[in-house]
Amino acid sequence: MDESTRPAIIKPLAPLCFTLAITAACLFASAGRLSWSNAWVLLGLSFATGLSFIVGRDPELTAERSKIKDGKSWDKVLVGITVLLGPMATWITAGLDDRFQWSGVASPAAFAAGIAMAILGAATIAWAMRSNKFFSSVVRIQKDRGHTVVANGPYRFIRHPGYAGMFVSILATPLILGSYWALAPAAATAAVILLRTALEDHALHDELDGYTGYARRVRYRLLPAVW
Repeated sequence: MDESTRPAIIKPLAPLCFTLAITAACLFASAGRLSWSNAWVLLGLSFATGLSFIVGRDPELTAERSKIKDGKSWDKVLVGITVLLGPMATWITAGLDDRFQWSGVASPAAFAAGIAMAILGAATIAWAMRSNKFFSSVVRIQKDRGHTVVANGPYRFIRHPGYAGMFVSILATPLILGSYWALAPAAATAAVILLRTALEDHALHDELDGYTGYARRVRYRLLPAVW
């Protein structure tokens, strides 16, 4: 690895490792054991997908995604729910389910579906991130960066592919962990993602030049042929 590119990769690894540590702590502490294969599968997928978001990413986008304080005030609350509180509730519920066996024996088909959904969700987010140099972690009209409408990549099909990937990924988590009880916090988190999508879409209509015309061409916000 070239010395000049190493910091661009190593620096974003810190939040990824921190996220994985929180995930592992929630899963294994609530389950009361380390020998939980489903949890290790989820951690492995999370690490692989996290790397796919980091490797080759524009350093300018990495800097932009760190500007959480610059986002809309209402979005700061929603970010906390969709990125931290909702997933944590899902992990802890699944861990308790594993400990007390509330859901019984997990379905192999559900596990396989969860893996497929997680890969699809991560691939959608990665594609959106590679296609959109304004892919911020918060809702922010980036006038300082010459913010314009992005209509290439997955944005040709839906207006918010990043949220679509998040939506699919959070619903995949209970299936991977074999917990039907964890579907409740996961579904609640998915509902907040829908709310955040609607609010961001409204903000872009109001504040981003050209977005209304783009929205007329690309009809669906999150789910093709649905919404």
